[in-house]
Amino acid sequence: MNHRNLGRRELLRKLGVSAAAIPFLSNLPSIASAEKVNRRKQRLVIMFSPNGTIPDEFWPDQEGSDFELKRILAPLEPYKDRLLTLHGICNKVKGDGDSHMRGMSCLLTGTHLFPGNIQGGSHTPAGWASGISIDQEIKNFLQSNPETQTRFGELLFGVNVGDRADPWTRLSYAGPNKPVAPIEDPYRMFEKMYGRVEDQATIRSVLDSVQEDLRRVRGLISREDRRLLDEHESFVREMEKELKAGGKQTYAVSVPELESGVKNENDNAPLLGKMQIELMVNGLANDMNRVAVLQYTKSVGGARMNWLGIDENHHSLSHEPDDNKAAKEKLVKINTWFCEQLVYLAKRLDETPEPGGQGSLLDNTTIVWTNELGKGNSHTLNNIPFVMLGGGLGFKMGRSLKYNKQNHNRLLAAIANGMGHEITTFGDPNLCGDGVLTDLS
Repeated sequence: MNHRNLGRRELLRKLGVSAAAIPFLSNLPSIASAEKVNRRKQRLVIMFSPNGTIPDEFWPDQEGSDFELKRILAPLEPYKDRLLTLHGICNKVKGDGDSHMRGMSCLLTGTHLFPGNIQGGSHTPAGWASGISIDQEIKNFLQSNPETQTRFGELLFGVNVGDRADPWTRLSYAGPNKPVAPIEDPYRMFEKMYGRVEDQATIRSVLDSVQEDLRRVRGLISREDRRLLDEHESFVREMEKELKAGGKQTYAVSVPELESGVKNENDNAPLLGKMQIELMVNGLANDMNRVAVLQYTKSVGGARMNWLGIDENHHSLSHEPDDNKAAKEKLVKINTWFCEQLVYLAKRLDETPEPGGQGSLLDNTTIVWTNELGKGNSHTLNNIPFVMLGGGLGFKMGRSLKYNKQNHNRLLAAIANGMGHEITTFGDPNLCGDGVLTDLS
């Protein structure tokens, strides 16, 4: 059978495989080449952590390629040559809502909040953002082209975001007044990616139903594709085991008929985050999506980092004055922990070979780590933390850049350009100044 003369869906149909097998097969080079040209896959991951940072322990003093990482960014030292720090990027979106609300819901949209009845710390209540977010914009662009189209386009992962839905909790917007909630339960994300799991206590392997399809296809694909397929199956098997047995490590007394996995609660954030990262990396490796969001808690997030020996909640600590040295040390510790999660994500991407291509997933993925505030106790929207890591956007990395209060809309447009989406403005056009931010490529 000449695979190159058939579209991917037509090829899979002729092979007689079921829809359940498609997630395991659609990214194998032998199959994917039937529909997609052999071009580099570019991926974007946006990672969010809340409540600002400690500027004098975060930003490098130096500019250019010869710079030193301070305490919060120190865990990134092994990736310094693939790192880009951008000081001087400011969220200048004005209007209704307090700084936390505008910092969060305007961060990726670059547009004002609609009038609404959600009262924050300002005199004016507000509603949802009035525009699409850059992650959704890029997702739509990629999905509009058959060569870059994937099963989901984008996946949004959350860690202890909570049940509340308001401008403090939403980063991603499908359009005006259309917030998109992240999935914070890794079990639900697993279901989304691999099919419904109706009873977590008695999980039925999704592999069992597709074994015959996979056996049939194995005889038609290359040795390298068989290796990739084996790795994919192995990941799913291990994740299924973790879903079944995860509760044994979390609870002193296991009650399997009630609890089948890791509970979605504050103290499990480190483990939940790693589970979400594993799912994210697997989804990117198997080309289920090329855009992803990883959202740790939320704006005004009151997480208690008990695993760091910190009893106070994060948001309250962030309000402490600069002369409270004890609070400052705890905030440095918290923000360093978030940086360590970024490093873990980068490491997992870096040690995962690019399927059917050159290098690793990190070589073709850019992670953008950001925050809704520049500094917690002042609630400033100036000098928003923006740190980039990886090779997905084609930017010149290994640098510390310093700008003079540039609107973040210009950076959002530059990120779209790096993903091949040639736009000159994004969000509020009045905040786009001279167009796309320069000095990145």
